[in-house]
Amino acid sequence: MSTSPRRPRLHLTAPAGWVNDPLGLTHHAGEYHLFYQHVPGATAWEPGCHWGHATSPDLLHWTHHEPALSPGDGDDGCWSGCVTVPPDGGAMLFYTSVQRDRLDIGRVRVARPADHGWRSWTKGEVVAELPEGLRAVAHRDPVVVRDGDTWLMLLGAGLADGTATVLVHTSPDLRTWEYAGPLAGRPAEEREPLWLGVAWECPQLLALGDRHVLTLSAWEPAGPVHEAYGVGRLVDGRLEVERWARLTHGPSSYAGTAFVDTAGRRGLVHWLRGVADPEEGWAGALSLPHVVTLDGDRLVTAPHPALDALRGPGAAVAAGGREEVPGTCEVRWEPGPGGRLAVTGRDGRAVLDLHVDADGVHAETGEGAWAVPLPGAPDEVRLVLDGPVAEVFAGGEVLALPVPVPPAGPALAVSAGRARVHRLGG
Repeated sequence: MSTSPRRPRLHLTAPAGWVNDPLGLTHHAGEYHLFYQHVPGATAWEPGCHWGHATSPDLLHWTHHEPALSPGDGDDGCWSGCVTVPPDGGAMLFYTSVQRDRLDIGRVRVARPADHGWRSWTKGEVVAELPEGLRAVAHRDPVVVRDGDTWLMLLGAGLADGTATVLVHTSPDLRTWEYAGPLAGRPAEEREPLWLGVAWECPQLLALGDRHVLTLSAWEPAGPVHEAYGVGRLVDGRLEVERWARLTHGPSSYAGTAFVDTAGRRGLVHWLRGVADPEEGWAGALSLPHVVTLDGDRLVTAPHPALDALRGPGAAVAAGGREEVPGTCEVRWEPGPGGRLAVTGRDGRAVLDLHVDADGVHAETGEGAWAVPLPGAPDEVRLVLDGPVAEVFAGGEVLALPVPVPPAGPALAVSAGRARVHRLGG
């Protein structure tokens, strides 16, 4: 894989081709397996998606393998889904099988590993379809979770009447499935506290304490919108949502997939849009792994502790100071009142401007401005800069955005507060 400074080092990209949704992140046989939507040999999405496959010892350094699934055998495209490992250890991969004449209404098909290392998978039967009589504009992206003695298969959907929803099929054994109705839904005309689109993609259901959190990606016919979550209680197979909120901020994150690490921490990985180098033949990246916890009715996001093992010695930058920094680094910034931090090229070219005020954290590039709403200025902002990707963590929220890569390398200027810069090696 290229070592060009225009390609991120810690955010997964394909060796070549298009990447979008992360899928099925699971620890198996001593390593993490991550799958992802992949179009080999193209830098733009097209329906004939494959399941790319990579493995890692630490969630940050990835080795790529041959695709786990490819179109054919009755599939015009192998779209998003999940990997489920039941107590007996017989892994199953559930994916969206699409036909070109009806792309938005997928069927759920199962595949099983053909070897212990999950390097190849054998396609099997179709196990779920859009229920007869239900009119929908979208139906895809299965994820399977356990609720007591019952397996729940969640499918993102949008109904013809304008309701964005998650539909549920249930099974006692992962083999026979029966439609059980909606898990949750919301009419598209509702816009407060935020709009959730006309359909939901990539639903994930996380049990956190005595609550459940449904994460989703809001979709409209023009394309992806943003990520959101609902916090509530699972009662008789339905999620009684108590609060809706934004899951991520900025222009980039979408299609989050949940995972559990070897320490039992719950986390999410997201597709990052707008990160590409067509000249080098790749497009799309995945976020760092995030850890999520629940604080009351609010989902709190932080970088996964795996990042700590890569952090080198720090260099302090005081207010008024300027420091050349590595292309892959973490900045721990204590902004203070009216804090402002700028990333530029060593030639002075603007890359990213961050500032804080009583409303939260604000980020600006030449492409636009975005905010992380917070009740006041945070005590610390963590910026992970990785070539063309920036992820900003503050107050339990995260913002991701593409940034320009200066030819001469980046530099950091702090106008208020103080910062410490750490190279992220390995």
